[in-house]
Amino acid sequence: MDTITSRKNAYIVHLRSLSGDAAYRQEKGEYLCDGHKLLTEAIAADAEISSVLWKDAPMRDLPCKRQFCAPAELFDYASPMKNSPGPLFTVRMPLRLHEDTLRNAIVLENVQDPGNVGTVLRTAAAFGIDAVLLCGDCADLYSPKTVRATMGAIFRQRACTLSREELTDLLRQSGLPLYGAALSEQARDVRKVDITHCAVAVGSEGRGLSEEILALCEEQIIIPMDAHSESLNAAVAASVLMWEMARERE
Repeated sequence: MDTITSRKNAYIVHLRSLSGDAAYRQEKGEYLCDGHKLLTEAIAADAEISSVLWKDAPMRDLPCKRQFCAPAELFDYASPMKNSPGPLFTVRMPLRLHEDTLRNAIVLENVQDPGNVGTVLRTAAAFGIDAVLLCGDCADLYSPKTVRATMGAIFRQRACTLSREELTDLLRQSGLPLYGAALSEQARDVRKVDITHCAVAVGSEGRGLSEEILALCEEQIIIPMDAHSESLNAAVAASVLMWEMARERE
């Protein structure tokens, strides 16, 4: 195992670019993860781990040939987390979903907070949702903050970012109608709508779904709540809807 000592080392530069540059992540087809918990989850899910940087003693029998060590100061320089115990590791991005047929899906549009996006992936994995589809100006699916918020679900939950046209094609291919969560007079109580075999779209907390996405929806649905409450956090709303999808299915 090689020990790295310079900030100019190509691998350290690579890790920092994966951490901060979404375009670079897409170009290289891999993303950066941090911590023993995520590493354990990645191994359990048979994720393709492409490299590891250790700050302390390495794990035995790790399924990865490219492993490195670095002193604490250099490790902290490479890590997106403050005072991380490590390790840092990179994972290959999975293939896109365009050839898959989906039974259901949750669609996020313009949800910019990586914590919210990560929470939705974590909840989708818990409730057996086939896919999380990101559309518009969403947080990057593979940013370190999003990945960390998934608590390991990133390795198990199918998800991808796609354009509005690609979303329409994928839903048509799967035979899934699109329902939109909206605060509108025509929106129906979600408890009175069968959402077991559909895609449900959730927009940003501030603006909701765009007119373009709403125009694609066959129906609008709403989560009933106290009249004094304007709306729910996007991740909370998506979680309630996914729970309802799972409850109706069973």
